[in-house]
Amino acid sequence: MLAAILVFAAGRVITVRNPVHAALHLVLAFFTSAGLWLLLEAEFLAIALVLVYVGAVMVLFLFVVMMLDINVTPLREGFIRYLPVGLTVALLIVLEMSLVVGAKNFGPQAVAIPARHAADYSNTRELGGVLYTDYVYPFEIAAVILLVAIIAAIALTMRRRPETKYQNPGLQVAVKRADRVRLVKMRSEDRQ
Repeated sequence: MLAAILVFAAGRVITVRNPVHAALHLVLAFFTSAGLWLLLEAEFLAIALVLVYVGAVMVLFLFVVMMLDINVTPLREGFIRYLPVGLTVALLIVLEMSLVVGAKNFGPQAVAIPARHAADYSNTRELGGVLYTDYVYPFEIAAVILLVAIIAAIALTMRRRPETKYQNPGLQVAVKRADRVRLVKMRSEDRQ
């Protein structure tokens, strides 16, 4: 049932006209994927999917979609023109998936039912053990690549451009009252 809901939600993500509805169907797809991971005894991955993707990424995506107020009518003008190409690519993908995920490769004869784990089994410990022993070098390489990407993003946003206005917070904090305010003595007027 969860797989059927997941396929329905994924189909609605790409077929619905409203981008906000598409994002909400994507949230439904993430929740049903988390449910499938719970059935596969991968509780850590399920809660990470809900917290990271549904809790952070999708909220940010919804915020951006709702704030941009994109006019979708010009985007849909060439839809009919590219429909044959899109349907051809979709049919090829379905054909390839049916060849790969067919009963011959993933049937009960090809894949054994996984053994149930004891109550004290922790998939988080198991995932950490595999990640930091067997895959420690790819994990560290991915961490370095992400660090370089973060540093590059910060460097790109912090560079000085002559056309943008920039305020120096150090100068703003160091300002004195005498630099900003000038007291002027004036004679009061007589009202008659």
